[in-house]
Amino acid sequence: MLNLAQLKTKLTRGELDTVQVVFPDVFGRLLGKRVTARHFADSILRHGTHACNYLLTVDLEMEPIPGFKLANWESGYGDFALQPDLATLRVIPWQPGSAMVICDLLNDSGKPVAEAPRQVLRRQIERLAGKRLNCMAASELEFFLFNQTYHDAVTRHFLDLTPSSDYRIDYHVSQPSRDEGIMKALRNLMDAADVPIESSKGEWGKGQHEVNFIYDESLAMADRHTVFKQGAREIAVQNGKCVTFMPKFDAAEVGSSCHIHMSLWSRGQNVFWDGKKEQGSKVFRHFLGGLMKYGRELCYFFAPTINAYKRYQPGSWAPTKMAWAFDNRTVGYRVVGEGKSFRIENRMPGADANPYLAFAAMLAAGLAGVDERLDCGEVYTGNAYTDRNLPSLPISLHSAAGLLDKSKVARAAMGDAVVEFYVHTALAEARAYDNAVTDWERKRYFERI
Repeated sequence: MLNLAQLKTKLTRGELDTVQVVFPDVFGRLLGKRVTARHFADSILRHGTHACNYLLTVDLEMEPIPGFKLANWESGYGDFALQPDLATLRVIPWQPGSAMVICDLLNDSGKPVAEAPRQVLRRQIERLAGKRLNCMAASELEFFLFNQTYHDAVTRHFLDLTPSSDYRIDYHVSQPSRDEGIMKALRNLMDAADVPIESSKGEWGKGQHEVNFIYDESLAMADRHTVFKQGAREIAVQNGKCVTFMPKFDAAEVGSSCHIHMSLWSRGQNVFWDGKKEQGSKVFRHFLGGLMKYGRELCYFFAPTINAYKRYQPGSWAPTKMAWAFDNRTVGYRVVGEGKSFRIENRMPGADANPYLAFAAMLAAGLAGVDERLDCGEVYTGNAYTDRNLPSLPISLHSAAGLLDKSKVARAAMGDAVVEFYVHTALAEARAYDNAVTDWERKRYFERI
């Protein structure tokens, strides 16, 4: 990380010439602008900068989506103010001479934009602080690495891409050595950018890898997760390859997940753990009870794309049912560790999840469980994939959006405006898919229908 004195020293020495001034959008992408380091030090540090407010209301193709109250053609698409959070100022070692700062979005009145993902999470953190609690979190993020560049992938229409390994490499050491140049760069360069990685490993798919981040406060963890995804793409490009964080790149392959580990703390103690009884505490059971009761209606924040729901397949290592267990990878919530490491692992999010929104959704559901003193019920044993008595996860983006729209817990925790904003975002994406003609349809219907 950089403090202001270090920033000015690097500027004076000519070691820094560019600062990326960015913010996370609804998809978890970093948007913003690159400015000269001198302009950043002379102006943006004091006054911030601006960006068009349509950037929270576009689809992945950057097409403005009609029907938003936050920003629209009728209001002329004005600007948001970008206020740098100097706690996020960091060097970007894979881009020489560059630094990055993550910004919060402010409206015309100078108030935070409630719908902005970073502010959605901040609101839940503030609720925690009111209870004298804080949240520690960590991501496990999976992705596929291919031997082609992104440009090559586009010209091939994303077909016939060569994965970086020839067979499944879960926990393998030998074949992943082929990718060690990239994986070592990811581990070491991310650490230098204050994105500390605990480990990397081969995953179950061909060319699939996983990184585990060192846990931290939830906002810092979400920032690091987002910086990692941006950096992983850039480092792959620099090595003539590409990565994808699609939850389900290939129907014949395993999906890519983003398991989220979470616990609540107070005064340096993990309040999920009862040290006297050496087991989960009442707070843990209440929090998990909230996740069990309300997780389905907040599933959009764990699975925000059409593709995400294709990952939920029996026997796929992705959950399909709502249940919790100790060290059981067929359930939605897996409880692991003991003492300070005792935590809940949410196995529902895919690699496409926006970490700010996913963390916020877990906190909203968990805090509802604490407030309502819910209990998580008995630990599940067995194969959740084949148990017809367990409630299922939503099967599509349409159904997840409908559950979110009706969620009283989401509206109470996040506000009506935020819920309606993300329901509209989800339905716009679903409609875009419904209107698309796919390769599957042409192959199936062109001659035979």
